[in-house]
Formats: sequence, C-alpha cells, structure tokens
Amino acid sequence: MPPKLCLIPGDGVGHEVVPAAVRVLQAVLPDLETTTAVAGWACFQKNGVSVPEETITQIKACGAALFGAVASPSYKVEGYQSAIVTLRQRLHLYANLRPVRSWPLPEARPGVDLLIFRENTEGLYSGVERLSADGHTAVTERIITRAASERIARRAYETARAQKRRKVTIVHKANVMPVSDGLFRQTVREVAAEYPDLKTDELLADIAAFWLLRDPTRFDVIVTTNMFGDILSDAAAHWGGGMGMVPSLNWGENTAVAEPVHGAAPDIAGQGIANPIATILSAALLLRTVWNLPDHAARIEQAIVHTLTAGYLTRDLGGTMDTEALTNAIIACL
Repeated sequence: MPPKLCLIPGDGVGHEVVPAAVRVLQAVLPDLETTTAVAGWACFQKNGVSVPEETITQIKACGAALFGAVASPSYKVEGYQSAIVTLRQRLHLYANLRPVRSWPLPEARPGVDLLIFRENTEGLYSGVERLSADGHTAVTERIITRAASERIARRAYETARAQKRRKVTIVHKANVMPVSDGLFRQTVREVAAEYPDLKTDELLADIAAFWLLRDPTRFDVIVTTNMFGDILSDAAAHWGGGMGMVPSLNWGENTAVAEPVHGAAPDIAGQGIANPIATILSAALLLRTVWNLPDHAARIEQAIVHTLTAGYLTRDLGGTMDTEALTNAIIACL
C-alpha cells in the first residue's frame, strides 16, 4: 500500500512550506497519497477549537501527518490549547525527535550530528495549571511518570542502536528535583542497562546547555524531559544554521506528526519567501523513521546539501531566492 499523509498547513508560512515539502516528497515517492486537514490558531478563531475531531480522525486514518506551523498567543485565551500540544496528547505522540546536523551554511558548525529525544506528553507541559482565588499565585504541576520515562528512553536507545550511534546522554535536574527528575533519571538508567553496546552518561540541564554552546560535538544522542528538551533543541539549532533548518518528529506507536521547529512567522507570511528546508527535512524524517524508506530520505538530504553548496539560498539564509525557486532547485538535484 502506498504511504498516506495528512497535510495540515496550520498558520502563517505553514501554507507555503507544506506544499513545497509535498512537491519534494512526491518527487521521490510519486505514489504518495495525501489528504488535507485544518488545525491551529486560525482554525480556533473560525471554529472555536484548535484541532477539530475530523482532523484527529484523518491523521489516525493516514498514520502520518505533516504540520506546517502554529501561531499561539502568549496570553490565556479561554478554550484555546495549542494545536500541536493537543495533537501530541490526543494521539499519544510521546517522543519528540529533533536531529541537528551541520549544513553548508556560514552559521553552521562542522561536525555536528546529534539527536535530541524529548518526552513529549507530560512534564511542565502537562497542562495542569491553576490560579489562586486572589489571582496572586499561579501553580503548574510538573508530572513525571515511570511509564512515560521508560518509553522515551527505549525509543531513544532503540533509535541510537538502529542508527549505529555511540552514546546517549541523559539530561535532568535531579539535584534540585530529586523526586520528579530523580524518577526520570533512574528509569532511563534502568533502560540503559539493557543496551550495553551503547555508552551512557548524564549531565545536569544547565551544564548540558553550556556544552551545547561550547562544543556540540560532545553529544551524539540526548534524552530528556519535555521543557528541557524544548529549550536545548532550540539552542542546538544554532549550530545547524538556525531554526529554519531544523526538523522534528512527534512520534507515537502507530502515528507520527512531522513539523518544522520554526513558528508561523507572521511577518513574512504570504510573501512567498519562507525557507521550506525545515519542513522538507521533517518530511524526510517520515520517510526514514515511519515509512522505513531511509534511501529516499537520504536522497532528499543530499539534494539539500548540493543545493546549499551551490549557493541557492532563500532571503532568511542570506540569499535572494523565494520559496518556489529553492524548492525547484532541490527537486532538480534529486
């Protein structure tokens, strides 16, 4: 059966980068079947819900989705929850994978090739918050469970072994949060014992941030909790050429949603100049990890290398090309 993909442009530049990624996907996978669904802030403003039930149904039917971008307000809006957070929780997409590697760009650092695995459904993003009656105290509950810690650890170690990686680094703050992060650390170490072929070390989150800034080549695979993974992966993105170059995969047992790390970029939305590479690389993650087509993924990644080496860059990468022209250049290199 040909792969099926649910397309969710979302907000802002998502409507420009998702079609670009689909064109590249179809160049290597012409029998790809697609359907389109809605989710995001604009969807909430129109329909009163950020992720309609029909969208959940479509993703489950396909088993995979490509999400473009989401625009979320930085203040509480009654009834609104981030679309991507909703998808992660409703579809049990417990593993967030963000690879960061060197690309032929001036900002990129040679030799960087790391995977960051972030627990994707609990921690400080569990959504359990409350405000005191007087409005002076806000409390967010940080939830860490053994089950979630074990499954993200196992996904990280299994992927590390499959990709012939050498080391997994556990990142935590068990020195300050010995109960919650202590449970995460201990659970991951128990899983690590089942993989003696892989070296395991650990770092406190602040020290890990220091090493990501000083020498990102120290890392091979990182496994950590939700918020630490969010922050560290964004920091690591700098070494790969910036946020516009980093893909991600929200990964469950039977369903996956790929998405670029960048946001909706309302300042350039609708101008046709958005960099589509992170979305194209997110689609390549689906090829490699969900559809088990690593050769197809490698073709896309190598085409991006050739395109960038030739100096074909969008404006945000220091070039002059628009979204369509860069997409055409990548397809020509396939």
